[in-house]
Amino acid sequence: MDHEKWHWQESGTSWKGVGIYHVTLVVPSRKPLLGRLVIPDNDPTKAIINRTELGNALVEKLLDHPSYYPEIRILQFCLMPNHLHAILYVTRPMTTSIRSVVRSLWQGAKKLGREYSFSIDSESHSEKKGPEYDSGSMQKREMPEYDSGSIQKREMPEYDSGSMQIREMPIDPIFTEQPFIRPLSRYSQLQTMYDYIRMNPQRLATMILKPGYFRVQSGIEIGGRVYAGVGNAELLQARRYCPVHVRRVMVEAAEHGDSKALDEYMSGCEKAAREGTVMVSPFISPKEKEIMDVLLREKLPFVYIADNGFKDYYKPMDALFEAVAEGRVLILSPWEYEENKKHVTREECVAMNMMAEEICGEMNGGPLQLPH
Repeated sequence: MDHEKWHWQESGTSWKGVGIYHVTLVVPSRKPLLGRLVIPDNDPTKAIINRTELGNALVEKLLDHPSYYPEIRILQFCLMPNHLHAILYVTRPMTTSIRSVVRSLWQGAKKLGREYSFSIDSESHSEKKGPEYDSGSMQKREMPEYDSGSIQKREMPEYDSGSMQIREMPIDPIFTEQPFIRPLSRYSQLQTMYDYIRMNPQRLATMILKPGYFRVQSGIEIGGRVYAGVGNAELLQARRYCPVHVRRVMVEAAEHGDSKALDEYMSGCEKAAREGTVMVSPFISPKEKEIMDVLLREKLPFVYIADNGFKDYYKPMDALFEAVAEGRVLILSPWEYEENKKHVTREECVAMNMMAEEICGEMNGGPLQLPH
């Protein structure tokens, strides 16, 4: 079966040395079997996850794993209604590989899933049939949703799989999907992943309360090219558009002491955006990212060209998430989603800059007819 195939190990690597890894374990059906999102007062910043029995058991399995692999330290984790995030730190070289460690966690999760599938626990089954989230108040939980520090003093209700009764018909198998594992190569990636995991409940709450902007829209045709998009498609009805493309010659001149052209271009882009022009760009280079930071900070609208398509349950990262939620950004991509894509190529950079110019040229000729 496909989900039994493991392709984590890259040529020339052993996955046995010191390193930090982001691991995700998913319920393939995407049913909220691990917990229910709770949004007190419909305020996403207050969102928490009320765990099911299965969710508690999965967290316990994760937190017990370092007892079997003492080289592993859990830096942070977050249980969501249908998946689990964790950051694992390999503190010293192992005789086995990190993929074997995560495979062990996966096998344990599948065992828990099989036990749960035969349970007649009425509370856990009511979680599946209930609303997607609650907006009422919840009692204070004994264990935090994520833990970035020591896990020695945790308080967790005991999970007794032996007490689970048997029902006649099992539900669909759980945890059949291979876990995702990603090595983090620098500190900035670690900090970004800390923030991403910490904000997961709030992001999900925002997507539920404002679903329209996070729905993947297909068939957006501009200048003969077809895009998929996430965000506010009404930005394609603006009056003026301008591409953001900081030329290499400007940067090189500034490095040699002549920054006039670069400074004028940067300030010109910012001025145009403040006057109502929608900026369009993949925002690849550091100077282009500086302009995007200004747009985000000043809450100005823009169109972002992405180098990869959109998977199911797509969530923009970092500051883009808030901007999408508030209708200030449209993310476009003409490509299908590639799960294993890691880096943008030079050819893709050139193509995306051309797309930005195409979009601006087409849109400045008049408003676009949006797909229904």
